[in-house]
Amino acid sequence: MPALFRSYNTRRTLICMSAAALLWGSSPAMSTPAHAARYHKLPELTSSGPVAADSKEAAAAARKGLYEQMSAATGIPWFRFAAIDQYERSVAKKKKSTAASEADSAAAPARLTGISIPAPVWSGPLNPNQEDKFPESITFFGGFGRDGTGDGIADPGNDIDVLYSMAEHLLKYGRSSSDFSIGIWEYYHNGRAAQRIAQFAKLYEHFGRLDLSGSAFPLPIGTNYAYRSTWGTGRSWGGARVHEGTDLFAPHGLTVRSTCFGVVETKGWNRYGGWRIGIRDIENRYHYYAHLMGYEKSLSRGDIVIPGQTIGWVGSSGYGSPGTQGKFPPHLHYGIYRDRGITEWAFDPYPLLKQWENQEFRQLKKNKNKK
Repeated sequence: MPALFRSYNTRRTLICMSAAALLWGSSPAMSTPAHAARYHKLPELTSSGPVAADSKEAAAAARKGLYEQMSAATGIPWFRFAAIDQYERSVAKKKKSTAASEADSAAAPARLTGISIPAPVWSGPLNPNQEDKFPESITFFGGFGRDGTGDGIADPGNDIDVLYSMAEHLLKYGRSSSDFSIGIWEYYHNGRAAQRIAQFAKLYEHFGRLDLSGSAFPLPIGTNYAYRSTWGTGRSWGGARVHEGTDLFAPHGLTVRSTCFGVVETKGWNRYGGWRIGIRDIENRYHYYAHLMGYEKSLSRGDIVIPGQTIGWVGSSGYGSPGTQGKFPPHLHYGIYRDRGITEWAFDPYPLLKQWENQEFRQLKKNKNKK
């Protein structure tokens, strides 16, 4: 017998088998998932299957169908699954491709969702088999993974199993929106993650669709404004710093518009930006509008906005205590930041501004030619 333990793999297997035996001996009912009858097993999804890899519309429709199927099975609204999935997609880091990883990707079935659960969480941190797919031993070791398809396997690469496992976790805390936020906090242990997912769920619930990709230039097209790339230029007020945005110079009081579908995250005074407003979009980007003269009165934190909606007016507020005006010419400072889960960083908005401006000019020209 001691000779058997010279092999790590053999030792790991024996431990897993012992754990499974204990479970089967003490709880026979666990060998068959109690929830299996509630699901219809989905066909295996591959890049050559019913969803074309190059069709964003088809992939989005298939994802929404998956969320709705899981919603019908668990009672959790589809938009909450969508919000978790979108958050995971927005913070995912691009990995450098290697020949091995490309071969693995080609061999693995294509997935619709972007939710990735680490092996120690899925299998259990003390599970000697970190690739465990057996629900009984995963449960024994306190793992997250559950069998959602009823095939006796808890597969972290199967969308149904992943979504069902997330649902089982969330239902431990209840079904209300506040219970959902608590469940999200307990999974991520990150207040920003809980906030982002709640915002995404709110957007999906409000619009009833996944595609929220529209955009608009922040100032009315055809009006009197001027801008150039001012990214990274020096600033001295309040200490040495660099400019994290683009300044759009325009007449005092010119309308400022939302550039995206989003949720108003911040509104109020900032000693650098004056009267400013911040909007979070579905791609986890924070749109920052500063030096405003004032806000659209009906707009409050938590409100939903659409591209082109009036949110305020160009001013020259900032660089001092609340109400400070006129320390520089009137203009809109527009910045954009991306949240990667742990850090949030600014990037140059100038290319996007030019893109949005050109798109609106083309649309105006197209509409004019139709008349």
